[in-house]
Amino acid sequence: MSLQNTRAPYYVGIDVGGTNIKAGVVDDDGRSLSHLSVTTEATRGPQIGLENIARAAEAAIAQSGLSHADLRGVGLATPGTMDIPKGLLVDPPNLPGWINFPIRDLLSERLKLPTVLQNDANAAAYGEFWAGGAKEASSLVFWTLGTGIGCGIIIDHVIIEGAHSHGAECGHIIVEMHHGRLCGTGQYGTLEAYAGARAIIARCEEALAAGRKSSVSQHIVQGEKLTPLMIAQAAEAGDELCDELVMETARYMGVGTTTLMHTIDPEMVLFGGAMTFGRDETPLGRRFIQEIRNEVKKRAFPIPAARTKIEYATLGGDAGYIGAAGCARLKFGDRVKP
Repeated sequence: MSLQNTRAPYYVGIDVGGTNIKAGVVDDDGRSLSHLSVTTEATRGPQIGLENIARAAEAAIAQSGLSHADLRGVGLATPGTMDIPKGLLVDPPNLPGWINFPIRDLLSERLKLPTVLQNDANAAAYGEFWAGGAKEASSLVFWTLGTGIGCGIIIDHVIIEGAHSHGAECGHIIVEMHHGRLCGTGQYGTLEAYAGARAIIARCEEALAAGRKSSVSQHIVQGEKLTPLMIAQAAEAGDELCDELVMETARYMGVGTTTLMHTIDPEMVLFGGAMTFGRDETPLGRRFIQEIRNEVKKRAFPIPAARTKIEYATLGGDAGYIGAAGCARLKFGDRVKP
């Protein structure tokens, strides 16, 4: 994008994952001037990781054609657990060994730019709210479906962080009180334990062990590891069990969505992440989102059930770094709303 078509001030957004770091420079309207990805090397420890984060940011700045003097600040999105006000990573499972690491201040020192820390799901939610599928909405619930289930809640440009930096951890709301499935966090009966990628694989394996027939059995016989993609492809091809599993996942997400609708009454609910079954581009993806809507209509109060927009997110994997830049704009910019 030509600088002539952008609006100052500018912000750096960084989205740190266990595998990759995405970074980009974003203008005051949420448009990307540059973006790139580098390897996190998380297992080599926080100091190496910090150097890789800084390297990604500097490369994104160079790619944008701007200088440090043109930049108002940096937004840094990382997995939790964290202490957002202190800019501290506490003990993030996706970044093993990065314990009590003052990542915000160290990065700010390294880049010589003011920096704000945010939870990665919150940042992605803000990206969709500011520059993506919810930019016309006043409030948003954003679900990310993948290995786990992340969530972010935005109300009129306010990110719900909570008193202890654990706001909007809605993948861990309890949907089954008795004999619930085990979640990766050690809790029982959470939404993630029923609707995350690990859960759909586990439910498939249990059904096969109980005698259900499915085309995915041939992959297992050949020694392949079962994945949500295999299940989705089989469902698309008409496999009865796999189709049931995908639609059941949608119904669980409908239950979780209804709970949040009855909590904050959002204008919009968006779904993103790797496990969205092709989104609106495939028949399965269209049926998945429609099944969520159907479950919401069955369970929610009539007015929010009729009026709440439930759609797929639009920014894809760019939501994190764009939203992180938006968090810098909230903290260091001249205004919140365009």
